[in-house]
Amino acid sequence: MSEAMVKAEAVHKSFGRLEVLKGISLEVAPKEVMCLLGPSGSGKSTFLRCVNHLENIDGGRLSVDGQLVGYREHKNKLYEQRESEIAKSRSEIGMVFQRFNLFPHKTAIQNVIEAPVLVKKVEKKEAIERGRDLLHRVGLADKLDEYPARLSGGQQQRVAIARALAMEPKLMLFDEVTSALDPELVKEVLDVMRDLARGGMTMVVVTHEMGFARDVADRVVFMDGGVVVEEGPPASVLDAPREERTKRFLGLVREH
Repeated sequence: MSEAMVKAEAVHKSFGRLEVLKGISLEVAPKEVMCLLGPSGSGKSTFLRCVNHLENIDGGRLSVDGQLVGYREHKNKLYEQRESEIAKSRSEIGMVFQRFNLFPHKTAIQNVIEAPVLVKKVEKKEAIERGRDLLHRVGLADKLDEYPARLSGGQQQRVAIARALAMEPKLMLFDEVTSALDPELVKEVLDVMRDLARGGMTMVVVTHEMGFARDVADRVVFMDGGVVVEEGPPASVLDAPREERTKRFLGLVREH
């Protein structure tokens, strides 16, 4: 197997006395779509934030595309990198959050070109051309000059996805990106994510959308209490879970 795109080895993370991640070990292969499922507070979102070093880890190792994230190693000890080095590796990891986090005073196209121009020093003309293509790709070709306040939640979330893609990331992280949306807007965002998956983008997706996990994921990971309880192909984890905790969680999800 080629080098894992994401490799977590016994990753620990605490907030004060609360241990949120209790030794998570996972690998995500290039072009793989992994869906993380689990109840609120199980550590899914925290793990995602550790992958691009929005949270630093307290133990273990975490690498993306063969490089440690946020740390350098010297004589078997890890040292946190300088902010500029962290920013560089973070620029290769796209992340889309539950809240859209768009700049309210900038139009859709301005939101999309901001990071490539400022961070990657892409020529503005080139950034605009690519930004147009990306907004077209997410079905918003007619909304280039609209401000976020004039867009629906689903449209704002699609702008957020286009903005993350504008940095040409090798990995995309999605943190419950549909949970703040009205039900009728969920499908338009999931369709964009399906399209990305078909295009071979490596994706780690924290979600409660079981249909999406079943259709799109190569692998489903069920987390609870800061540990990986069960993982495998969607059919085995979702249809024939082995662990009692997984069965209980899926039973509750199906009731809603």
